[in-house]
Amino acid sequence: MVAAPELISPKSPRVSAARRLAKRNFRGKEQLFLAEGPQAVREGAAHPDTLVELFATVEAAERYADIVGEARAAGARVHLADEDVIADISTTVTPQGLVGVCRFLDTPFDSILAARPKLVAVLAHVRDPGNAGTVLRCADAAGADAVVLTDASVDLYNPKCVRASVGSLFHLPVAVGVPVERAVQGLKDAGVRILAADGAGDDDLDDELDKGTMGTPSAWVFGNEAWGLPEETRALADAVVRVPIHGRAESLNLATAAAVCLYASARAQRAAGGCRSVTPS
Repeated sequence: MVAAPELISPKSPRVSAARRLAKRNFRGKEQLFLAEGPQAVREGAAHPDTLVELFATVEAAERYADIVGEARAAGARVHLADEDVIADISTTVTPQGLVGVCRFLDTPFDSILAARPKLVAVLAHVRDPGNAGTVLRCADAAGADAVVLTDASVDLYNPKCVRASVGSLFHLPVAVGVPVERAVQGLKDAGVRILAADGAGDDDLDDELDKGTMGTPSAWVFGNEAWGLPEETRALADAVVRVPIHGRAESLNLATAAAVCLYASARAQRAAGGCRSVTPS
């Protein structure tokens, strides 16, 4: 139980500073972003040197006492606040009582290349933060080594993107602001095959799997939700691949198509002879 808590004032400079992080220019200036809800806060506390502050209602502090303890153990300042303060800081309609302030944690693109990635998701011209966060979550679930957001894509630390990643933002390296040409050329130089996902692609995903070409290190390039990949980006790829539609659906949305493509590569890479096969020690 939290005994006689002293609530932070709504006029506190700490509250004002956290509130401003809903805006991209302030996030960029401070190199900080908001992580809302128990899942995101727990992940932030577990990621080294990331969680800076935690604002919690008394009820949430009691309900999620373990998370509050993890936050304190991680060195974060914990502020108890009433529901109005949390609602003021939060960007959700129904806040869950916990809002964390975290340091930016994107990874330099050169560091991703130096790690010799086997599976990468490249978001080129992806503007919707919910889609971007969901693709990041899919990449994490499929065991991808990294995600790259090009300079024409949405802000990684947009609150909606952070929420849609459901904590996956903290799990794998993400590079931001990389020009698509540099992203593709850098990955090619690192020995990664570039696959552009496009509903009008010349190559069929099923055929690629049947040919056995999916077991090599690969990077999937995903485009804008509405108009896909521009021709100049498609031209950079080693193959432009479509997900086959076997039923009567008109198309797949971005996140669904990304999940299908990433899991296809992950499965092929883990198959016998694939680059992810495990040799017993």
